[in-house]
Amino acid sequence: MSEVAQNMGWAVAFSVLGGLIGIGLVLLASLFIPRLVDRMTPNIDEDKEIARGNVAVAQYFGRVVGASIIGISIVVAAAVLGGILAGLH
Repeated sequence: MSEVAQNMGWAVAFSVLGGLIGIGLVLLASLFIPRLVDRMTPNIDEDKEIARGNVAVAQYFGRVVGASIIGISIVVAAAVLGGILAGLH
């Protein structure tokens, strides 16, 4: 097997493994971050406020949680790209 084909195989293996780990981390973050925001705002019950129709709480909660998940996704994508580059080098 030539060195190029072997490097391509490692790159595919690293990207698949990194992708699976990345999906797991993003799913874990999507479960953990809303609980963290709840703990950071102990005097506000976000679920109750959203159910009452408080749009400001819903927008704040959604933006903070969404931005955190996007940030974690960017870090995971960089790690996957690093794995691909390591496999190709």
